[in-house]
Amino acid sequence: MNTASASLPHHQYVWVDKAFVRKGEVGFEPAVWFGLHSHPGRAWGCTVMLECGAVYRNLPPHALAFCESPQEPWSIQEAQRWDCYGWQFSVLRYTYLVGLQARTKKGVLCDYLFTAVPVEDAFSEDPGQNKEFMFMRTAGGRLLILPTNDLLFVESSFTVDAGWPKLSVSDTVWTSEGL
Repeated sequence: MNTASASLPHHQYVWVDKAFVRKGEVGFEPAVWFGLHSHPGRAWGCTVMLECGAVYRNLPPHALAFCESPQEPWSIQEAQRWDCYGWQFSVLRYTYLVGLQARTKKGVLCDYLFTAVPVEDAFSEDPGQNKEFMFMRTAGGRLLILPTNDLLFVESSFTVDAGWPKLSVSDTVWTSEGL
Protein backbone atom coordinates (compact mmCIF):
# COMPACT_ATOMS: atom_id res chain seq x y z
CA MET A 1 0.00 0.00 0.00
CA ASN A 2 1.31 3.47 -0.87
CA THR A 3 0.44 6.01 1.79
CA ALA A 4 1.75 8.91 3.87
CA SER A 5 1.55 6.70 6.99
CA ALA A 6 2.07 2.97 7.32
CA SER A 7 2.46 0.19 9.84
CA LEU A 8 5.89 -1.34 10.34
CA PRO A 9 6.31 -4.94 9.13
CA HIS A 10 6.87 -5.88 12.81
CA HIS A 11 6.46 -3.60 15.80
CA GLN A 12 9.69 -2.80 17.61
CA TYR A 13 10.26 -2.46 21.35
CA VAL A 14 12.25 0.74 21.74
CA TRP A 15 13.18 3.46 24.18
CA VAL A 16 12.12 7.07 23.58
CA ASP A 17 14.17 10.07 24.65
CA LYS A 18 11.89 11.76 27.21
CA ALA A 19 13.03 15.20 26.03
CA PHE A 20 10.82 14.63 22.95
CA VAL A 21 7.65 13.50 24.77
CA ARG A 22 7.72 14.87 28.34
CA LYS A 23 8.06 18.44 29.58
CA GLY A 24 11.32 18.96 31.44
CA GLU A 25 12.20 15.26 31.77
CA VAL A 26 15.43 13.51 30.81
CA GLY A 27 16.37 9.91 30.16
CA PHE A 28 14.61 7.23 28.13
CA GLU A 29 11.28 5.47 28.58
CA PRO A 30 9.98 2.21 27.05
CA ALA A 31 7.71 2.33 24.00
CA VAL A 32 6.44 0.24 21.12
CA TRP A 33 7.26 1.64 17.67
CA PHE A 34 4.58 0.55 15.22
CA GLY A 35 4.12 3.27 12.58
CA LEU A 36 5.96 5.46 10.11
CA HIS A 37 5.01 8.76 8.44
CA SER A 38 6.46 10.57 5.43
CA HIS A 39 6.24 14.32 4.82
CA PRO A 40 8.23 15.94 1.96
CA GLY A 41 11.30 17.81 3.16
CA ARG A 42 11.13 16.39 6.69
CA ALA A 43 12.69 13.49 8.56
CA TRP A 44 10.75 10.24 8.80
CA GLY A 45 8.14 10.43 11.56
CA CYS A 46 7.93 7.49 13.96
CA THR A 47 4.67 6.58 15.68
CA VAL A 48 4.96 4.91 19.09
CA MET A 49 2.84 3.87 22.02
CA LEU A 50 4.30 4.97 25.33
CA GLU A 51 4.11 2.77 28.42
CA CYS A 52 1.31 4.99 29.78
CA GLY A 53 -0.81 4.06 26.73
CA ALA A 54 -0.44 7.37 24.88
CA VAL A 55 0.20 7.21 21.14
CA TYR A 56 2.81 9.74 20.05
CA ARG A 57 3.19 10.54 16.33
CA ASN A 58 6.01 11.98 14.20
CA LEU A 59 8.91 11.43 16.57
CA PRO A 60 12.17 12.05 14.69
CA PRO A 61 14.44 9.01 14.26
CA HIS A 62 17.06 10.32 16.68
CA ALA A 63 14.45 10.25 19.48
CA LEU A 64 14.35 6.43 19.39
CA ALA A 65 16.82 3.93 20.81
CA PHE A 66 16.90 0.15 21.12
CA CYS A 67 18.20 0.14 24.70
CA GLU A 68 17.81 2.30 27.81
CA SER A 69 21.39 3.61 27.59
CA PRO A 70 22.16 4.10 23.90
CA GLN A 71 25.16 5.69 22.23
CA GLU A 72 25.10 9.39 23.05
CA PRO A 73 24.83 11.94 21.56
CA TRP A 74 22.83 11.12 18.41
CA SER A 75 21.72 13.92 16.07
CA ILE A 76 19.10 13.95 13.35
CA GLN A 77 21.93 14.16 10.78
CA GLU A 78 23.49 10.99 12.20
CA ALA A 79 20.15 9.17 12.24
CA GLN A 80 19.01 10.05 8.71
CA ARG A 81 20.96 11.23 5.66
CA TRP A 82 18.13 12.44 3.38
CA ASP A 83 14.73 13.97 4.16
CA CYS A 84 11.59 12.29 2.84
CA TYR A 85 10.91 12.86 -0.87
CA GLY A 86 7.13 12.93 -0.84
CA TRP A 87 3.96 11.69 0.80
CA GLN A 88 3.78 8.23 -0.76
CA PHE A 89 5.86 5.21 0.21
CA SER A 90 5.68 1.48 0.74
CA VAL A 91 7.19 -0.43 3.66
CA LEU A 92 8.64 -3.87 3.11
CA ARG A 93 10.97 -6.30 4.78
CA TYR A 94 13.41 -8.12 2.52
CA THR A 95 13.52 -11.67 3.91
CA TYR A 96 17.03 -12.19 2.52
CA LEU A 97 18.38 -9.22 4.52
CA VAL A 98 16.72 -10.16 7.84
CA GLY A 99 19.44 -11.10 10.32
CA LEU A 100 22.25 -9.60 8.25
CA GLN A 101 24.70 -7.04 9.53
CA ALA A 102 25.91 -4.13 7.43
CA ARG A 103 28.43 -1.36 7.74
CA THR A 104 28.18 2.23 6.62
CA LYS A 105 30.73 4.29 4.71
CA LYS A 106 31.72 5.73 8.13
CA GLY A 107 32.27 2.22 9.52
CA VAL A 108 29.17 2.08 11.73
CA LEU A 109 27.96 -1.52 12.23
CA CYS A 110 24.21 -2.05 12.04
CA ASP A 111 21.48 -4.68 11.63
CA TYR A 112 18.68 -4.62 9.04
CA LEU A 113 15.13 -3.88 10.24
CA PHE A 114 13.05 -3.01 7.14
CA THR A 115 12.96 -0.83 4.03
CA ALA A 116 10.85 2.20 3.05
CA VAL A 117 10.41 2.73 -0.69
CA PRO A 118 9.31 6.23 -1.77
CA VAL A 119 6.99 6.31 -4.80
CA GLU A 120 5.10 8.84 -6.92
CA ASP A 121 7.42 11.81 -6.39
CA ALA A 122 9.88 13.57 -8.70
CA PHE A 123 12.98 12.00 -7.12
CA SER A 124 11.60 8.46 -7.33
CA GLU A 125 10.60 8.96 -10.96
CA ASP A 126 14.20 9.90 -11.89
CA PRO A 127 16.33 6.73 -12.21
CA GLY A 128 19.45 8.61 -11.08
CA GLN A 129 17.75 9.79 -7.87
CA ASN A 130 15.55 6.79 -7.01
CA LYS A 131 16.55 5.36 -3.62
CA GLU A 132 15.19 2.96 -1.06
CA PHE A 133 15.76 3.72 2.61
CA MET A 134 17.11 0.99 4.84
CA PHE A 135 16.09 1.24 8.50
CA MET A 136 18.90 -0.18 10.60
CA ARG A 137 19.73 -0.72 14.29
CA THR A 138 23.28 0.37 15.17
CA ALA A 139 25.56 -1.57 17.51
CA GLY A 140 25.24 1.50 19.80
CA GLY A 141 21.47 0.98 20.06
CA ARG A 142 20.39 3.79 17.71
CA LEU A 143 18.09 4.00 14.70
CA LEU A 144 19.89 4.67 11.43
CA ILE A 145 18.16 5.39 8.09
CA LEU A 146 20.36 5.30 5.00
CA PRO A 147 19.92 4.86 1.26
CA THR A 148 21.07 1.55 -0.16
CA ASN A 149 24.24 3.06 -1.66
CA ASP A 150 25.52 3.94 1.84
CA LEU A 151 25.49 0.36 3.18
CA LEU A 152 27.44 -2.81 2.53
CA PHE A 153 25.85 -6.01 3.85
CA VAL A 154 27.81 -8.95 5.20
CA GLU A 155 26.57 -12.35 4.05
CA SER A 156 29.29 -14.78 5.10
CA SER A 157 28.41 -17.40 2.47
CA PHE A 158 28.53 -14.87 -0.38
CA THR A 159 30.10 -11.44 0.21
CA VAL A 160 33.81 -10.60 0.21
CA ASP A 161 35.14 -7.47 1.93
CA ALA A 162 37.16 -5.77 -0.79
CA GLY A 163 36.70 -2.21 0.47
CA TRP A 164 34.04 0.24 -0.61
CA PRO A 165 33.07 -0.38 -4.27
CA LYS A 166 32.86 2.33 -6.90
CA LEU A 167 29.42 1.62 -8.31
CA SER A 168 27.83 3.61 -11.11
CA VAL A 169 24.47 5.33 -10.72
CA SER A 170 21.78 3.91 -12.96
CA ASP A 171 20.26 6.78 -14.94
CA THR A 172 18.54 4.72 -17.64
CA VAL A 173 14.84 4.04 -17.93
CA TRP A 174 14.56 0.48 -19.20
CA THR A 175 11.56 -0.63 -21.21
CA SER A 176 10.99 -3.81 -23.18
CA GLU A 177 8.87 -2.00 -25.77
CA GLY A 178 11.29 0.87 -26.48
CA LEU A 179 10.57 4.56 -26.38
